Amino acid sequence: MATQTYAKSSENIQQVESNFLGRTVEMGINTTTIAYATVFMRVMMGWVLFQGGIVKVLDPEWTAAGFLQFAIPEGNPFTSLWASFAGNPVIDGLVAWGLTLTGLCLIFGLLVRWSAFWGAFMMVMFWMASLTGGLGQFLPLEHGWVFDDHLIYAILLFGLGALGAGRVFGLDKFVENSEFVQNNRWLRYFLG
Repeated sequence: MATQTYAKSSENIQQVESNFLGRTVEMGINTTTIAYATVFMRVMMGWVLFQGGIVKVLDPEWTAAGFLQFAIPEGNPFTSLWASFAGNPVIDGLVAWGLTLTGLCLIFGLLVRWSAFWGAFMMVMFWMASLTGGLGQFLPLEHGWVFDDHLIYAILLFGLGALGAGRVFGLDKFVENSEFVQNNRWLRYFLG
């Protein structure tokens, strides 16, 4: 899906043409609005993850074991997987610190692609833990059949990574211009 800018119709509006599902689509994009929206989405998603993680990090008694043993919905097709994670300090640390650090990276716009990938991975895992029925029952959830907030967050995180949201009023812009990254261009896959 290649996007090309083919005309600039005003100061902040760019006309783009792209191929989407085999069809050519054209649209005008307000670059200023996109920049603001990107920063707001990145910071707000970062705050949601940071807040969810830091309360766990700061609570020395917190563990995912109670949820994994007793709060997984009946009929979840992955019940045995979640039960095997219960009481594992590595899982507890990955959840608490993963949410906290992913949130901080998004807030500051640092390592956004890397953080967005792992944040989306966590959200898909949380979604899988929310399933209330088997795979043949259309994956029912408490608040819907297929989609819940975890999948919405995963899609948002994917979008932030795809946009290179850390380059917009974030630290990734500065890190990418560093001599170290310029000499190791493969690092740009983690930035953005």
